[in-house]
Amino acid sequence: MARIVKKFGGTSVGDLSRIRNVAARVKRTVDAGHQVAVVVSAMAGTTDQLVSFCRDASPMHDAREYDAVVSAGEQITAGLLAIILQEMGVSARSWLGWQIPIRTDGVHGAAKIDAIEVASLEERLQDGQVAVVAGFQGLGDDNRITTLGRGGSDTTAVALAAALKADRCDIYTDVDGVYTTDPRIVPRARKLEKVTYEEMLEMASLGAKVLHTRSVALAMRHGVRLQVLSSFDDVPGTLVVGEDEIVEQELVTGIAYSKNDAKLTVFGVTDKPGISAAIFGPLAEGHINVDMIVQNIGKDGKTTDVTFTVPSTELKHTLKILEDLKDRVDYDGIVADNNVVKLSVVGVGMRSHVGIARKMFEALADKGINIQVISTSEIKISVLVDAAYTELAVRALHTAYGLDEPAQ
Repeated sequence: MARIVKKFGGTSVGDLSRIRNVAARVKRTVDAGHQVAVVVSAMAGTTDQLVSFCRDASPMHDAREYDAVVSAGEQITAGLLAIILQEMGVSARSWLGWQIPIRTDGVHGAAKIDAIEVASLEERLQDGQVAVVAGFQGLGDDNRITTLGRGGSDTTAVALAAALKADRCDIYTDVDGVYTTDPRIVPRARKLEKVTYEEMLEMASLGAKVLHTRSVALAMRHGVRLQVLSSFDDVPGTLVVGEDEIVEQELVTGIAYSKNDAKLTVFGVTDKPGISAAIFGPLAEGHINVDMIVQNIGKDGKTTDVTFTVPSTELKHTLKILEDLKDRVDYDGIVADNNVVKLSVVGVGMRSHVGIARKMFEALADKGINIQVISTSEIKISVLVDAAYTELAVRALHTAYGLDEPAQ
């Protein structure tokens, strides 16, 4: 007998028919003799509608009341799933964040989980009852409902699995696993049987939308085994596990890409100590996440050009901060480019091999693709190129590293 946490996202519970499909999956697991806790999101589109109601009611709404409103979607799904499971003859009870309780800090709209008190929940699981838990919500230090922000239901599921010492946390989505790259771009992309936490964390942060980075980081910290599965097709998924569970490491696990970056170059900056801090300090204070950074010394040796990337959604904000710095930072001008894509080669096998970067650069050069910026980490190499070459570049790299599924 295993203890399993199952999480179903918005598309998986989009209507009553899909909720019945979820209930049938849960029943099969219960019938196999396992203890099951289910974490559910709001029905697809519900949270967006509730957010819209808050904004329409008052653009400057109270964050505590905002959480009270937007957390309602998960409450509805949890109750409906419990009702349908009971109708199928499965003992089930819904649980809201405050009933468990899932204790969080008091940052409404983006709360972090501090602790989950699972004694009552464990008692019900031992008695064979399915616990249907509303994801995305908790109880703040002011005894008010809080919401966990982006990826909140995934985070709830992983945190609950850790607290319950579950054998596994199954995340059901509208895809059937983690692939070597986006199958919409590369039809011969392969589904991975297993992937390490570190690789999944890199791929999630680089645009792979299967799992949220926050939930992967939490799973890695607590050693929670994750499995990504399809809500609609009964096929094997992908396990996200520790590196020690993968016997033979692939040199490169996948190719990721992100179109959510903008490139800025600050030209003719006076080259003197403290200039980088003068530029990037105010950006940090403005809560802007700077990623790739390159600095070039000018021909005269007295000035430098600083190139870096920020989220494209923060481009206007970044430009405003830089323009306000003109009196303190002497520079000639700023050029911004929103038409770029970040391509990344990811794999824990890169730690012990050389020549990975060379192969990447050669593959892109063969296709006439110019590299604008380069950054590396222990298990990742990223480059910035013109967005027009996205599909060509992804396909070229996928083939270059031998990731293509063999032709049938």
